[in-house]
Amino acid sequence: MLWSGWGDPAKAADLPEPVRELLHDLLGVRAPATPAAALSEVRLPPPALPGSALARLTGAVGAEHVRTGDETRIRHTRGKSTPDLLRIRAGDGSDAPDAVVLPGSHEEVLQVLRACAEERVAVVPFGGGTSVVGGLAAARDGFAGVIALDLARLAGLRSLDAESMVAEFGPGTRAPEAERLLAGHGLTLGHFPQSFEYATLGGFAAARSSGQASAGYGRFDDLVAGLTVATPRGTLELGRAPKSAAGPDLRQLVLGSEGAFGVITSLRLRVRRAPAEKVYEGWRFASFAAGSAALRALAQQGPLPAVLRLSDETETMVGLAKPGEIGAGEPGCLVIAGFEGADVRARREAAGAVLAGHGGVALGEEPGRAWAHGRFAAPYLRDSLLAVGATVETLETAGFWSNLPRLYDAVRLTLHAELGSPLVMCHISHVYETGASLYFTVVTAQSGDPVEQWERAKTAVSAAIVAAGGTISHHHGVGRDHRDAYAEEIGPLGVEILRAVKDRLDPAGVLNPGALVP
Repeated sequence: MLWSGWGDPAKAADLPEPVRELLHDLLGVRAPATPAAALSEVRLPPPALPGSALARLTGAVGAEHVRTGDETRIRHTRGKSTPDLLRIRAGDGSDAPDAVVLPGSHEEVLQVLRACAEERVAVVPFGGGTSVVGGLAAARDGFAGVIALDLARLAGLRSLDAESMVAEFGPGTRAPEAERLLAGHGLTLGHFPQSFEYATLGGFAAARSSGQASAGYGRFDDLVAGLTVATPRGTLELGRAPKSAAGPDLRQLVLGSEGAFGVITSLRLRVRRAPAEKVYEGWRFASFAAGSAALRALAQQGPLPAVLRLSDETETMVGLAKPGEIGAGEPGCLVIAGFEGADVRARREAAGAVLAGHGGVALGEEPGRAWAHGRFAAPYLRDSLLAVGATVETLETAGFWSNLPRLYDAVRLTLHAELGSPLVMCHISHVYETGASLYFTVVTAQSGDPVEQWERAKTAVSAAIVAAGGTISHHHGVGRDHRDAYAEEIGPLGVEILRAVKDRLDPAGVLNPGALVP
């Protein structure tokens, strides 16, 4: 993973000159006055970890698995939100952990957590480092130091119950490796979010991830049959049956908890047969409203494709659904429908009849193939835009179908009020019988302080989402960025419940302090 951007550095590409000129003419984008810092220029605070804590951590996992070198610390600094990248590109490594600790077993995680609780050292669980909501920058106040608990050694397929279709994985398993291991058995998780290339299964669970094929395979929390969790107080073993009426489901307490309640050390996941066939196709609708009505019909009446997404007029015109062809979009609103499995033809024909009945025009498979080819490319495009002086960031929410137009307007109006004349694009990419998600991409010219520029806009748009009746996050999570809005969403009593759980499982408050819990 590129330390100052996204993904494989070899895949990074400069923006074509016509696109640069378009950004300048439309948005006033100008090249940054200061070039991005080199790795050697990142300013790090001196390690603050007490000697007694370092000795205990070394005793728990071995000296070779406690790392304090500058590059290792930088590579575990924050996540991959635009503010995260702007800060690190400016050479700001102030949130770097004092050490990176790599445990090799559940028992070692327990030892590390006990030591950190007693030594007052904050612990940030670290998987793929792909958080975009400030989930990997611990609050240091009141702590003797901060470590990143890298779960890379807790990886791999541990067991497979082929009869029950349940696979056990280590939380540090990266998504592509999980798919490779399952493919050898003719199986798949079917979970392909935009972070797929680098994110880990433990991170998916901790943040309630949702993949691009969620309509067909479900969200990641739908896949979790069981969990093993290490806490400073001991071990939680959760999930002994597909469903249970034995009180509240404590798995749901861990899913989405972002490392604030415990560290996931094992995952038992539902798997599916790998699809025999995949066909993705495109449809055009005259308006976002018409396309939304068609998606709602499929969600409520079926048949539901595995992938179903609708770009609004702006996103379609820009061509963001095809990142390799930015600026080559067409009028109207583009729908991508993806069909996977053994009965693709019948479901495709039935879904096509619904889409056509709502005014859709079939575009064939080319738009679907183009989307599938570039489905993981958007973060690389963001890096290219940042390099030429554009601030580009994403935000997402979800709501009931009846409230989506209000939510859509509230977000767009607020972004325009805060940023002047930004380019605001949106798509629906996760649908349910009762509602859907809205995913926005925002591009604007960088101000003299682009971090402050975006944080001001994000604060305003978060308030607008809550006021308009949406959730503060459908799949990115809470972290630090959404914590205050999350508190307003769940109310004072909900906050008290979270704090009570935190106090019981983590009395010293060392687990990812500042994230999730208001």
